[in-house]
Amino acid sequence: MLQRNVKATCRWRVLLMQMEFPTPVGLLSAADNPAMLYSDWVKYTILGISVTLLLLALGILAWQIFRCYTQPRSTHTQQDTLNNDLLYLDEKPGTAGNSSGAPSTRVKDLNTEVQKLSRCLSQALSLPSGSSQTEKDTGEQTTLKKVDGKLRFSIFYDQLQSCLVVTILQVEGLQEHSQKLYPFVKISLMWAGSHGVELESWLNEEGHGIEEPVIWTMLQDWRTRIVKGSCNPLYGDQFSCFLHEDKELRHLNLRMEVRDFDKFSRHTVLGEVRVPLGHLNISYPLELQEDLQIPQKDLVGEVLLSLKILPTSQRLEVGLHKVKTVPPEICSDTALYARISVQCNQCKLRYQKTSAVAHWLVSVFNEVFMFSLPEFPLEQCKISVSVYEIHMNRKSTKHLIGQLTVEKNESSEDKHWSLMMHSVRQPVARWHGLLM
Repeated sequence: MLQRNVKATCRWRVLLMQMEFPTPVGLLSAADNPAMLYSDWVKYTILGISVTLLLLALGILAWQIFRCYTQPRSTHTQQDTLNNDLLYLDEKPGTAGNSSGAPSTRVKDLNTEVQKLSRCLSQALSLPSGSSQTEKDTGEQTTLKKVDGKLRFSIFYDQLQSCLVVTILQVEGLQEHSQKLYPFVKISLMWAGSHGVELESWLNEEGHGIEEPVIWTMLQDWRTRIVKGSCNPLYGDQFSCFLHEDKELRHLNLRMEVRDFDKFSRHTVLGEVRVPLGHLNISYPLELQEDLQIPQKDLVGEVLLSLKILPTSQRLEVGLHKVKTVPPEICSDTALYARISVQCNQCKLRYQKTSAVAHWLVSVFNEVFMFSLPEFPLEQCKISVSVYEIHMNRKSTKHLIGQLTVEKNESSEDKHWSLMMHSVRQPVARWHGLLM
């Protein structure tokens, strides 16, 4: 009886507590069912977005399957066959031979295939007018097979004032090719000053000594105005220069180059005219008309260059030691510096510059530069050295003195390069002509 009374008392206490603190029915139902926290329009919106994304994914998958089955395969097969013929043309046997032998398996290096394909494309797509003027000095004479046009000009030398006057009158008969021409004329007054420099003996192809070449220096250069879109431009521009007593006319040459202007400074040389002033009577104004000739380079100095190859670490060392040029005027504040650039297997490396050195008869640099080669062995390599003249005491633009190139390709290689390859890990020094 006592236990029954206790249980009844507990039940009454629970009922009283529920009556004093009632629990909301909505909260109990929400706690039991979390989905009721969101309204119906939110649920339908999420469902619609999910269905839309699913349909979009199924549409993309169906389009990719349709494209895969409908794309023709014959074109790719023919193109792959043509590329393989270009890549392995030099590796096919010359004769048909017996077919009963065991089949041979070739393992091709991917880098070699890419190089061969790039060479094929570069030979097919290369254009002479697209290369820069500083990089095509060695190949410019071979690309120009025929030069059309004439240059009309006048020359006068005033003996009393020692003043040379050059007037560019007209250029006639230029041939317009793929685009309009923007011709102008660059005039250079060259002086033969080889007597002041002791040159080493030069050798011809057979190894016999030849006559010592003449080293030229540029005394003055001018440029005419640019005539836009004309194959027969008229100029009438006049230029004058005062000559010193030691600059005799018989040691002077006038070089006039007709160029096509390019806004990126890659001017194309269309032809040139050279006039030795010592062979003309220019005490009175003399008007001449000459045919344009294939451009030639003048020797303006010599450079002592050293090369060393390190095949294990794939590095190339280029040393610039001395530069021989015609000495400048007395009390000159000019200085020289060189810019060295290397191009290996269609990859152009970052160029490096020397420090500025005072311009003397022999300017000594003795600087060595290291170039990391992208790959080895080297099938093609080109080392270009450009020598510039600047003024130390005032700000002025740099002036190109001359350039030299040491090149190695599949068909031929420079003698300095071959000597370097026969003396691995040892520097090989050699004099090179500086051309302008």
